[in-house]
Amino acid sequence: MFENMTQDKAKEEILKMVEEYCNKYHNQPKEYKECDRIPYAGRVYDSEEMVNLVDSSLEFWLTSGRYTQQFEKGLAEYLGVKYCSLVNSGSSANLAAFAALTSPLLGERAIKRGDEVITVAAGFPTTVAPIIQFGAVPVFADVDVSQGNIDVNSMEKALSPKTKAVMLAHTLGNPFNLQYIRDFCKKNNLWLVEDNCDALGSKYYIDGQWKFTGTVGDIGTSSFYPPHHMTMGEGGAVYTNSPLLNKIIRSMRDWGRDCVCPSGCDNICGHRFDRQYGELPLGYDHKYVYSHFGYNLKATDMQAAIGVAQLKKFPSFVEKRKENYKILINELKPLEDKLVLPVACENGDPSWFGFLITCKEGVDRNKVVQYVESKGVQTRMLFAGNLTKHPAFIDYKNNGGEYRIATDLSNTDIIMNNSFWIGVYPGMTEEKLKFMAKAIIEAVNQ
Repeated sequence: MFENMTQDKAKEEILKMVEEYCNKYHNQPKEYKECDRIPYAGRVYDSEEMVNLVDSSLEFWLTSGRYTQQFEKGLAEYLGVKYCSLVNSGSSANLAAFAALTSPLLGERAIKRGDEVITVAAGFPTTVAPIIQFGAVPVFADVDVSQGNIDVNSMEKALSPKTKAVMLAHTLGNPFNLQYIRDFCKKNNLWLVEDNCDALGSKYYIDGQWKFTGTVGDIGTSSFYPPHHMTMGEGGAVYTNSPLLNKIIRSMRDWGRDCVCPSGCDNICGHRFDRQYGELPLGYDHKYVYSHFGYNLKATDMQAAIGVAQLKKFPSFVEKRKENYKILINELKPLEDKLVLPVACENGDPSWFGFLITCKEGVDRNKVVQYVESKGVQTRMLFAGNLTKHPAFIDYKNNGGEYRIATDLSNTDIIMNNSFWIGVYPGMTEEKLKFMAKAIIEAVNQ
């Protein structure tokens, strides 16, 4: 087939066929039937993602490369931040973000073993895991039931002379009270890490302007796992406006090395062989000098290639999520005497990841969930519910591990016992959303 073709021409023909293949076998709309299962999330893509993926694979660079640089630049521009680093997952993004705050380059502000970090137990474990993995102490505050976010009234009780940081997620896309939390951190000289994995595209009005969540604190993180706001299969990002934090984040992501040259590049600074580092010989190769105990958290260029195409569509994804939330709110309003429905935080404009529902007294969450699932509607708990109730945390505590519960976690337990959520992802149709609402109404009234 490729006889008498140049490599560029052959590649052009392959990519043309990939586009045709995707349009024929992946992008054909399917008629919805009530017996079809409605997932809580899913991928929304077209031939551009698949063409980019194959284009990258034909280059066979495999590790991070030109698509990675393009994606990092594009996401930074979208968010309005100076620096963005692509990593292999949202959990790795949280790990790299927290690890950066332990760097000796931060001097007295570096987080050390025994220092405390304010967070919540009603969330995903990898928001908290890095705190424990680095020997710091998570301090758990309670949450608000309608939003699933931290109750800011508990912040002063959580504060101690050992507190060094606040690390919180914007729950299901609904921003936490960024004004209060940001001001609290400034007042007490604390780092603020925004786990933005469930809230990419959400905004908050602060300092007289709308800012994207993840960009108000010192560091923000994102996830590109398939159910999230956009996807590249696996993947995540860490972003900041601080040149120093960016340098440390890159080091933590790239084996802990001191050199900033990207993969495949050598001696960008022009001083690869003429500097003194630590107790190494003068002129020791800078590419093999390590300033941190780091990891290899890089994503592949094939993942980034998908992300580049997804990023173009992303603003439309955000708007569709907002529309889907409105449909569900309108359909379920008659149940407000029996259910707590999600409410956007004050000054927030959520890019909803999911639709949180909490059953009031007299409504059995398990019965509701089982009925809804029997109708083909996929549900999810609010992640861990209460992290301190899980085997890993019980074992951790029993074996001398340390965490502190700052306030009564009664609302956290309400969420653990009575809450669940359903999807609002861009692939949902109005017909599906109304069917989901109908199933919930039937379940509550049965």
